[in-house]
Amino acid sequence: MGAAPELVRALAAIVGPEHVLTSPEELFVYSFDGTIERALPRCVVLPGDTEQTAEVVRLCRRFGVPVTPRGAGTGLSGGAVPAGETVVISTARLNRILAIDPANRVAIVQPGVTNLAVSEAAAPYGLFYAPDPSSQRACTIGGNIAENAGGPHCLALGVTTNHVLGIEVVTAAGEIVWLGGRCDESPGYDLRGAFIGSEGTLGIATTAVLRLLPKPPAAVTILAAFADVATASQAVAAIIGAGIIPAALEMMDRNAIRAVEAALACGYPPDAGAVLLAEVEGTEGVAAELASRVEEQCRAHDALQVRRARDARERENLWRGRKGAIGALGNLAPNYYILDGVVPRSRLPEAMRRVEAIAAAHGLTVANVFHAGDGNLHPCLVFDEREPGTHERVLRAGAEIIRACLELGGALTGEHGVGLEKREFFRWAFSDTDIENMARLRAVFGNDGAFNPCKALPAGTGCGEMAQRPFAVARAGSDAYI
Repeated sequence: MGAAPELVRALAAIVGPEHVLTSPEELFVYSFDGTIERALPRCVVLPGDTEQTAEVVRLCRRFGVPVTPRGAGTGLSGGAVPAGETVVISTARLNRILAIDPANRVAIVQPGVTNLAVSEAAAPYGLFYAPDPSSQRACTIGGNIAENAGGPHCLALGVTTNHVLGIEVVTAAGEIVWLGGRCDESPGYDLRGAFIGSEGTLGIATTAVLRLLPKPPAAVTILAAFADVATASQAVAAIIGAGIIPAALEMMDRNAIRAVEAALACGYPPDAGAVLLAEVEGTEGVAAELASRVEEQCRAHDALQVRRARDARERENLWRGRKGAIGALGNLAPNYYILDGVVPRSRLPEAMRRVEAIAAAHGLTVANVFHAGDGNLHPCLVFDEREPGTHERVLRAGAEIIRACLELGGALTGEHGVGLEKREFFRWAFSDTDIENMARLRAVFGNDGAFNPCKALPAGTGCGEMAQRPFAVARAGSDAYI
């Protein structure tokens, strides 16, 4: 079912006919995100400013048509999939950096600006934007806000919610409001914090005030190789237990190393069972001292090899391997199912043993690439969807892995969001009262169930078959990220 002609004409009157997409070819482009599942929208609208965005939202409410906000479409939980034949509202045209204010260390940007572009614009002033998802060249600030995105370098400095001071929002009711502002603190309830991570169910961010930080004068990157993931996990716990909080502390297992070396040849030890990639920052003296302490903990926990990046080129090469790891999984199998669970750091060794056991029990191969420093796991079950029954086995194994994370005291998601993928797992972590209270917050912002339906909470409006379909299974390739 496409969009009614009268709806298309009304939308075109707001944004211009060229910014309302209705052809099958155009709609297909907006039918999926970073997962493999697809659903065609009624139409796609690309407003050019905040006022147009609000008008579009209000118009869809009048027509009784649900909407799905969309950023760059790099999400990994089905959050931008237009469930329920919605009108997709894309923020792609809202792509300007409005101001870089070095005196107050803030950037004011529209939601369609890419994550990396903020740091590039701030670099001449010696500043940067801390959250750095591996998809930072493609993902946008609006999507980062919706999912509360993290990244490898968020261990010491925090994720998106720690770096967004204020947001101009078009609510689900079509009202334009500001949440927060340009200062660190504001009185009253933290509605800014509630909006960040709400997965497009409360409204659409149209402007954001971002905190910028001074670039550290020195950074040291360390690669440590271990016999297995369990031993490397013990080293992670020891580093944090020693009071060292690196800027980044990432891990890859044997399968991930094999895939990365085949695709990118980044110099990871090919015979290692796991590698840790740690980065410390500060003045040259502080960074060197922290690096020595990290190396000491790695050696004390049976590292097979420890080495520092000798120069900026080697450092960049090591990080190229980590940030390109998911795309490299195509060397192992044509498909992957990426999980996003969290466990306490102290439970990492046990968590990794359970992940391996679950994958083995289902006859699956798992490649682990994850943010070890904060316990944010990304087990990737690699497979070939053409093999009968594999899809179902993968989904069962994925559910067991998420259940294991919760049993170990962890959480459903660290940065990818609940989206469509984990809606049916939500009751494992939250009571009916919890869910009812979250739904009440949606109503405050004007969401009666028609604003990004089927996402985040286990009950939704207009989902139809979408609620029963599996999400977050993706094809491995060069455009895959975590």
